[in-house]
Amino acid sequence: MKHLARLAYLFCALACLAATNAAAQAYPTRPIHLIVPFPPGGVTDIVGRIIAQRLSEGLGQQVVVENRGGGNGSIGAALASKATPDGYTLLMGTATHAINATFMPNPGFDLEKDFAPVSLVASVPLLLAVNPSMPVTDVKLLVAYAKANPGKLNFASGSTGSASHLAGEMLKSAAGIQMTHIPYKGGGPAVQDLIAGHVGLMFENMPSILPHVQAGRLRGIATTGPKRSAAIPELPTMIESGFPGFEAGSWYGIFAPAGTPPEIVDRIHAEVVKALKNPEMQKQLSAQGADPIGNSPQEFAAFIHGEIAKWAQVIKTSGAKPE
Repeated sequence: MKHLARLAYLFCALACLAATNAAAQAYPTRPIHLIVPFPPGGVTDIVGRIIAQRLSEGLGQQVVVENRGGGNGSIGAALASKATPDGYTLLMGTATHAINATFMPNPGFDLEKDFAPVSLVASVPLLLAVNPSMPVTDVKLLVAYAKANPGKLNFASGSTGSASHLAGEMLKSAAGIQMTHIPYKGGGPAVQDLIAGHVGLMFENMPSILPHVQAGRLRGIATTGPKRSAAIPELPTMIESGFPGFEAGSWYGIFAPAGTPPEIVDRIHAEVVKALKNPEMQKQLSAQGADPIGNSPQEFAAFIHGEIAKWAQVIKTSGAKPE
């Protein structure tokens, strides 16, 4: 009897495996939903729609962008984490989600446990800009100005706990200077107040601030990527400006709910990488100041782990808390 029971169990296991493989081979058979956990019009939404269009072409099924904003990106992410793990619900994750792992007491999901990383799509360095009235043209002069005027310098960000905010905290800590953080409800209003001179400086995503730097309304002094940005190559990085290891920025990646069959994850990953090699897509991403990536699920998982640890240290050192 035990022998028969074992055979029955083995038969069931093989049948389930065959059914899973068959489902993965047939995938996809209906539209896929890509949850973008921020409102329409922002960089995450723009990048999400660019990749959704390419995935629709590669997978042969429509990839529908579903904006679920709120909670600094946590509401949409929590929703995606609880979706059926069948490849028909995906998440456009961002650096904010790695920050939220420490910054928010209960974001409603665990980025490392509740998701299967598919691929890092693109990274976007921040641009450090000042109001042109400030007598600084590089980071060294900015630090000297801040030290000569302790407590008088304000820096803006689109929200508390954003990469923009925490980059400012990183500068305060690394340079040993005092600045006051002024949070806004979005990067747009923050940039406008920087132009008006109500705040002195800010780190901000390229798409939001680069046009104002190019038009002379703001003065760019550095970027935060590991290398100079192709969008504005004349600006040095923070690393070149005397701050080793100073990397901060936004990134955008595709996640599936944990438990999604590896065959389906691999299929989506292959289409993401294929899309990112397309010259037209590279041009679209470059227009947003973004660098296409396209790494493996394993590399993406390691990257996420490192991001969570990095931002946790920044938050601990700065004492930043939700407001």
